[in-house]
Amino acid sequence: MYFTVSGGPFGLEGLVSSVGPGVALLLLVATPILYSVPETLLIGELASMLPAEGGYYQWVKRAFGRFWGFTNGWVSWVYSLIDMAIYPVLFLQYLRFFLPGLTPLEGWLLALALIWGATWLNLRGTRVVGTASGWFVALVLAPFAVLAVAAIARWAGGPGLSVTPFHTPGTSFLGALGLGISQAIWNYSGWDNASTIGGEIEESGSTYPRALARALPLVTGVYLLAIVPALAVTEWTTWTDGAWPAIGRLIVGPWLGVWLAAAGMVSALALKPSLLLSYSRVPLVMAQDGFLARRLAETDERGTPRAAVIVSAVAYSGFAVLSFGGLLAADVLLYTAALAMEFAALIQLRRTEPELRGTFRVPLGRAGLVFLASLPVLLLLTGVALEVRSHEIGLPGVLVAAALAFLGPIVYAATGRARSLDASQNAR
Repeated sequence: MYFTVSGGPFGLEGLVSSVGPGVALLLLVATPILYSVPETLLIGELASMLPAEGGYYQWVKRAFGRFWGFTNGWVSWVYSLIDMAIYPVLFLQYLRFFLPGLTPLEGWLLALALIWGATWLNLRGTRVVGTASGWFVALVLAPFAVLAVAAIARWAGGPGLSVTPFHTPGTSFLGALGLGISQAIWNYSGWDNASTIGGEIEESGSTYPRALARALPLVTGVYLLAIVPALAVTEWTTWTDGAWPAIGRLIVGPWLGVWLAAAGMVSALALKPSLLLSYSRVPLVMAQDGFLARRLAETDERGTPRAAVIVSAVAYSGFAVLSFGGLLAADVLLYTAALAMEFAALIQLRRTEPELRGTFRVPLGRAGLVFLASLPVLLLLTGVALEVRSHEIGLPGVLVAAALAFLGPIVYAATGRARSLDASQNAR
C-alpha cells in the first residue's frame, strides 16, 4: 500500500523552491485533510464492500454497467502509462548523483532495465512483490529517520521555522498554488491502486481498510518529519529537484548524502513493481470481460497474468522517454475522472443495493458521502484549472489527457463489433 501511494519524500524537494516555503507547507498539511482522508474513507468502504480482482473497474461496472466500467478501466490504464513514466525519471535523478555524465541514451537504457526488473519481480507472483516491498520501505525510510533526528537537534538550538516568503517572489499566491497543487496531490494519491489485486489478498474486505488506516498516517508523517525540520535549518532556495542528497550532506555530512541518493534509487525501484502489480490487473479483468485480447485474460499457476504484465511493461517502456513535468496536468486530470466515477459508484450502490455491506462502512448517509466525495474531486479540478493557465506546461497536458480519454469510446465500440461478429460466427 505504501509504495502504491508514496515512495518517501523523493520528488518533493522541488516543490519548496518552486512555490515557496509557506505555500509548500500549506499544501503538505491541507492535501491529506481535504484529499487523502476523504478518499481513504470512501475507497475503504468500496474495497470492503466489493473485494474483487479488478477493484475500481468492478465497482464502477456493478454500479453503472459495462460501458462505464470499461471507461473507468480505460482511463485508469491510460493514466498508468503517464504515471509509470515518472519513476525512471526519479531513478535517474538520484543516479546522476553518482554518475553526473550520464547521457540520454544511457538513461533510457537504464530506465528500461528498471521497468523490466520490476516485470521480472511481478512474474514471480504477488507475494514476492509484497515481501520485497516490506524490505524496500525500511531501506527508504531509514536515512530520513537519521536526517529528521539530526535536523530536529539543530533546530532545537536555533531560530524557529520561517515561512517567508510565503510564496516564491515574482509569483502570486494563486500562481504558486497552480505550480504546486498538482504535485502535492500526486504525492498523496493512489489509495485505490491496490484494490485491483483484491482477489489475491487474504480477507481483502477487512485487510484493505486496515492497510489504508495504517498507510495514511505513515505517508503523511514521513513527509512532514522529513521536510519541516530540514527546512527549518536550511535555505529554502536550495530545495531543487533531486536535492535530498545535498540537504543530507549539509545537515549531517557526505555519508548521509550518499545514503539518501542510494535510497532515492531504491524508492524508484520499489515503486515500479508495486504499481505494475496493481495496474496490470486492469487489462486482465477487461480482457476477461471481452474488451481486450483473450490472451491478456490468462493467468499462470500462481494467478499472475503474465501476458497482461508483459504488455503493460512494453507500453511503459515507450513512455519512459517522456518528461514528467509536462504531463503532470494530464496525469492528475485522468486520475480525477477515474476517481469521480469510483465515488459516484459508492453513492449509487448505497442507493440501489443498501444490503451490500462490508466490514467497514463510512458512518454517513448519501448526502454526507456526496460532500465527502466533493472535497478531493474539487481539489483535483482546482489543481488542473490552475495549471492550465500555464500554456507551456498545463494546457498540452490537458490536451494529451483529452485525446487519450476520447480513444476509450472508440475502442469500446470496436470491441463491441468484434464481440458481435464472434457471436454471430459461433451461432452459425
